[in-house]
Amino acid sequence: MPHSSQPSSALASGLSPAISYRVEVADLHAHLFRVSLTIAQPAALQRVSLPVWIPGSYLVREFSKNLQNLQAQQSRRRVANLQQIDKNTWDVEAHTGKALVLSYEVYALDNSVRTAWLDAGRGFFNGTSLCLRVHGQEAVTHGLEIVPGKGIEHWSVATGLQAAQVDEQGFGQYEAASYDELVDCPVEMGTFWSGDFKAGGVPHRFVVAGAPPSFDGARLLADTQAICEAEMRFWHQQQAATGKLARKPPHARYVFMLNAVDDGYGGLEHLNSTALICNRRDLPRLADSTAANGQAARQSEGYTTLLGLISHEYFHTWNVKRLRPAEFTRYHYDAEQYTQLLWFFEGFTSYYDDLLLRRAGLLDNAAYLKLLNKTINQVMQTPGRLVQSVAQSSMDAWVKYYRQDENTPNATVSYYTKGALVALCFDLTLRGEGRTTLDEVMRALWVRCQAGPMSEADFAAVLAELSGRSFDAEIEAWVHAKGELPLKDLLAGHGVAVHEDAAQLAQRLGLRVNESQGVTVKMVLRGGAAEQAGFAAGDEWIGVETPSGGWRLGKLDDLPLYAGTSRSLTALVARDKRLIKLPLTLPAPASSITWRLSIENPRAVSAWLEPEAATVR
Repeated sequence: MPHSSQPSSALASGLSPAISYRVEVADLHAHLFRVSLTIAQPAALQRVSLPVWIPGSYLVREFSKNLQNLQAQQSRRRVANLQQIDKNTWDVEAHTGKALVLSYEVYALDNSVRTAWLDAGRGFFNGTSLCLRVHGQEAVTHGLEIVPGKGIEHWSVATGLQAAQVDEQGFGQYEAASYDELVDCPVEMGTFWSGDFKAGGVPHRFVVAGAPPSFDGARLLADTQAICEAEMRFWHQQQAATGKLARKPPHARYVFMLNAVDDGYGGLEHLNSTALICNRRDLPRLADSTAANGQAARQSEGYTTLLGLISHEYFHTWNVKRLRPAEFTRYHYDAEQYTQLLWFFEGFTSYYDDLLLRRAGLLDNAAYLKLLNKTINQVMQTPGRLVQSVAQSSMDAWVKYYRQDENTPNATVSYYTKGALVALCFDLTLRGEGRTTLDEVMRALWVRCQAGPMSEADFAAVLAELSGRSFDAEIEAWVHAKGELPLKDLLAGHGVAVHEDAAQLAQRLGLRVNESQGVTVKMVLRGGAAEQAGFAAGDEWIGVETPSGGWRLGKLDDLPLYAGTSRSLTALVARDKRLIKLPLTLPAPASSITWRLSIENPRAVSAWLEPEAATVR
């Protein structure tokens, strides 16, 4: 995507932004950014602070722990007095009417989408990690200058920020209308691969850091374009006569920033961009894209997962970045910000991410049902689904979802996965009654809330308006209660058969294990045979004693080999360097089941999954 050098807003009028940041590399090998913050009109006692969390990732991460050497000056000779107020806040004594300059360094070595990274090969940062917030001036124009320097002369820059005066590589000055906008546009720096396309008339840029030689960029661009176009049609509908969208998308440009690593997965949505991380083995490969004998290009499970991630984060452009919880009308960066609606904003997005891959023609019906099947089994195999509702899960994200431990599956349920199944239940119920669909509900919410703050009451009102009846009972049962969802009946009503198969041995035992070096217990599931025997997280399962003798256990699946026809045996485990014998009764195969979905009525399935008559490319 060409970098615009057309001045905008403050620079267009010959003025400097009221708040401006200068970011440069202090030391590549020490992983330090240097930041200079200029406040044109400071208060007499100017307060500044660094956020403790980043919107979209609900955990207090204490970004200020990486800030060092903070200094303040109002001239070359006058050092302003700084006083730290708390872990992330400082007061600066300043003379009004004279620019105040704060300088500091930020350590950056978190190779995730949430914070900042800097080494000899790549730079990346979110504004919440680098940019102090100037209290009282959050709504004024903010400028960001990204400075080229020694060791990074060959790098380029990618960001969703509005370019003001930048060079061909993207270094230079950018602007944002507010602090919120500034920190909602991460910056990628390095020798990344870059490609462009348009969707709905909107220019999109896709940059990939760490791509291997086998990477097929053309295919990634084509598939991402199909996703973006499908999601624009979903939200804004396409006019049959003109082929154009009925309403303009909310973003004038968009940037995908993907960091391909040896082992990683995740994404974080932003105003007009997203930061993604994936296993580089999951990128599309040139060899796989070469069709032979008319066969379609191969699509690995890993690449399908990556496309689902892209779909998920792009859907957030509408559902969470604009249409958002009423509690997030304004972001509060200094402390947790609670909502009970993550089941809607993350869960419903998780329902549509794979569904829109189908509508984009990147999956067939069977492949989509396989993904849905996986989500259903994930929820069914989580005892916490009967302990916590998805509304509670949303509230507890700060202390439970983002602080997972060995007890997490017993005490919690994911608002992503169960939230997706709640969306499925609403969609199939609405379709079954024949008056509307969840698609229509989402679009109506967009209009009703004017692409802004939304409450649960808005959702209930739109459901009632479009369906002709109240859905209060379903909201109470599916969102606020802890019972099972009516999945089997709803799926059957839309042409999908549900088969119950015996679960894998680990699930039947109620265990989750690590088998990289022997068998180590990661989690013990509530109510299972392993819990009844006395297993605990951290146990090393060394062997078993059976009527036929003792055996060393190398893999969990070897257990039936040594147990034979006996259902009772003694497990030998090491715990805190002590050997312990645990009496274990093996459960019958039918004691724990897993679901397997199949297409029973192709026409009914197509009516649900293919409202736009999508075809697989």
